[in-house]
Amino acid sequence: MSAESVRPSRFNPPFCPWPDCPAHRARGQGFVRWGSYRKPSDFRRIPRFRCRDCKRTCSRQTFSTTYYLKRPSLLVAVASGLAACSAHRQISRSFHCAKTTVTRMADRLARHAILFHARCRRELPVLIETIVHDHWELFIGRQDRALGVGTAVGSESWFVYDVDPAPHRGSGRRPDRRKDERATITPNRSYLESIKRTFSGLIPHVPQDQPLTCIVDGRLDYTVALRDERLKDRVHLRIFPNPKRGPKGTPRSAEAIERDYAMFPVDQLHQLFRHTCADHKRETIAFGRRLESILGRAHLLAVWKNFIKSRSERRPDRTTPAMRLGMTSTRWRWERVLARRLFPKRETISATAHAIYQKRCSPGLPELHLKHAA
Repeated sequence: MSAESVRPSRFNPPFCPWPDCPAHRARGQGFVRWGSYRKPSDFRRIPRFRCRDCKRTCSRQTFSTTYYLKRPSLLVAVASGLAACSAHRQISRSFHCAKTTVTRMADRLARHAILFHARCRRELPVLIETIVHDHWELFIGRQDRALGVGTAVGSESWFVYDVDPAPHRGSGRRPDRRKDERATITPNRSYLESIKRTFSGLIPHVPQDQPLTCIVDGRLDYTVALRDERLKDRVHLRIFPNPKRGPKGTPRSAEAIERDYAMFPVDQLHQLFRHTCADHKRETIAFGRRLESILGRAHLLAVWKNFIKSRSERRPDRTTPAMRLGMTSTRWRWERVLARRLFPKRETISATAHAIYQKRCSPGLPELHLKHAA
C-alpha cells in the first residue's frame, strides 16, 4: 500500500525520516500531529507530524517516492518507458514534459532501485541453486573508457542476485594496430575486485556445509580471485571456456553448445539489457556518460526482471524469478515497486552500491577506479 492511499486521519509515520534521529532505525517515542498543508499539484491536504525524539517535523509525503515532484504521475510512466527502451527525449515528447525532468526522475528511480535491490538481498532465502556469473562490456562516454558489469544470475530461477561494476581501460581497437601474438594474458585488477565483491556478498546466503557453486567462462580472473583465503574453500567453479566460433550462420561446435546451454541465464540477461538500453547496443555511438547512471539503470532493469517481467515470453510460464524463489506469490507492477520511499540509512547496502548511490564513482585516466568502494 502506497503512502498516498492511506487516509490522512489514519496515517502514522512508521519511523522518523531524519537519519541522525535515534528513532530512524529503532523504536522511538512516537509522533504528534503538527498541522497540514496542501499540495500545489492537486491541492490535497497532507498531514504533518513532529517527532517526540528529535523534535523535527515531517509529513506523509516524506514517505512517498513522489516527494517534491510537481507531476507525481510521471514517475511510473518514466519507469515503464525506461524499461521499454525509450530514450529520455522520447519519453518527454510522449508526456509533454522537459527532457531534464525525465533525467532527474531516472536518477530518482535508479536510487530507489539500488535500495530496493539491497532490501531483496537482505530477505533472500537460503541459496541452494547454482549461480551463473559473467561480465558484459560497454563504454562510459567513449571507447577508451570501458566498463564491465558483473551479473550473478540464478541458473534455475533466473533471479538477478548482483550487479557490480568493473571499470577499466578500453581495448582501443584501431585498424593500424595489430594484435601481438606474443602478449601474455594477465589478470585484471578491476575484474578481480568485482568478482571478489560478488562472491563475498553471496556466500552468507549459502549453508555453512555447502560451497557456492558458480558457472563461469574461461576468464583467468576467476581462478585468481579464488586464491583469496575467504573464497577458496567456499566457492566451487564450473568453468566453460568460450570456444572459437566460425562466421555467422555456421553450425556450432559441441563445446559451443555446451557452453551456451550452461551460460544461458546470464547470456539472456545481457541480450535483454542490450535490447532495452540503446547505449548498450553493439555498434552504437550512444554511450552512457556516467558510471552511476549506467549502473543505476542496470539496477532498475534488474528489479524489473526479478519482479515485473515474466520469466519467459515464449513459453506459457508467466511466473517471475522472484516467484520462483518464493519471495512473492504474484507478479508485481511498477506501482507496487514504487509504493514506499526507501531510506539509505535503513538499508544494508555494500560500499560499492553506496558509492553509486551517492555518485562518488569517479572515472579517471589512465585507469578507472571506484572511490571509497570496498
